[in-house]
Amino acid sequence: MKQRIQAQFAFLLEADRLRGIERQNLILDCSRRENSAEHSWHLALYALVLAPFAAPEVSITRVIQMLLLHDLVEIDAGDHPISDDVDWQAVAQAEQAAATRLFGLLPRDQGTTLHHLWQEFEQAESPDARFAKHLDHCQPIFQTLYGAAPLPDHIDVVRGNLHGGRAAALEQSLPQAYHHALSLLGEPTSQDVSALTQRLPFLNEADALKSILRATWIGDGSRPENSAEHSWHIMLFGWILGEHAATDIDISRVIKMLLLHDIVEVDAGDTPIHGAISAQAQAAQEAEEQQAADRLFGLLPAPQATEFRALWDEFEAATSADAVYAKAIDRVQPVLLNLLNGGGSWLEYDVSLQQVESRVGVKVTRGAPQVWTYVRDRISPWFEENQRI
Repeated sequence: MKQRIQAQFAFLLEADRLRGIERQNLILDCSRRENSAEHSWHLALYALVLAPFAAPEVSITRVIQMLLLHDLVEIDAGDHPISDDVDWQAVAQAEQAAATRLFGLLPRDQGTTLHHLWQEFEQAESPDARFAKHLDHCQPIFQTLYGAAPLPDHIDVVRGNLHGGRAAALEQSLPQAYHHALSLLGEPTSQDVSALTQRLPFLNEADALKSILRATWIGDGSRPENSAEHSWHIMLFGWILGEHAATDIDISRVIKMLLLHDIVEVDAGDTPIHGAISAQAQAAQEAEEQQAADRLFGLLPAPQATEFRALWDEFEAATSADAVYAKAIDRVQPVLLNLLNGGGSWLEYDVSLQQVESRVGVKVTRGAPQVWTYVRDRISPWFEENQRI
């Protein structure tokens, strides 16, 4: 069991490097380029929100899982914008080699499953993979066209992509997305796109999560992580470590909870777990998060607004088996990042091992006791060495 969980964490911590891969696309406020980890989170959110546009045979959970994985190979192979003049055959070979290495870090059964899922996405022949691919083509278009100050050459890329590029297939597969993109470019269209435009405000607002900085720093210690890439990483953690849950869980519901769990930080910001906060301030923070949930989920059509808000409320309450496990995993990832980057927020907030045990270990043990046993064994030497017992 120890070797198995060790392999799982080796994969999860290697995945952290995806945060360092910059894409051509800018985030919605156009302040910087998007990275591939936060892009993967946003695509997963697109899949959940645009599920009504999928064919009946499509499994949205599998689509989300594909999108969580689809860009991991860029850790080794890099990102290659569609407008670049590159040797695409060489890129494909590099990505295949990267997939073999990365998924090979996992226990054999999990690695094989994830590798096959990645290959399915790449081949784009199954209903799930086709829908995932269409979303991957769709999101960068809207992120550009709704941008605060999109670059002219990015607009040109979008136009060319819709007229003869890979996104031209959206005319048949996601016609509302295709025609709405044309209308944003100022081109005439008569297609009714209201079902799509009812959902885009939520997806666009969610983009701001990429600018919410957390107390935890990414693994290489170069910068704080943001809440969008954190959500992506947590979803991977929850999925990969699901077999260690204290009780039976529905991994599909867990993944959706973790996808949505930090959305309210768009309005309410992040509250560091090791920061000093009074009971009064804590109550005010919780009230602000409730107001944020009202506003943000209220941007969606009624059925989805109700469904997503219920998932968020369930996560916050942490009484169901799914929520208990999701909360546990939400506590695990920052601990491992702190260990990777030499102490991180433990140093900033002068944290002892006993404080980690009380603030983190108790909740993790409740949802995934074997995970906490492994994690505690990993972090104890650091606290002993730094005399923070």
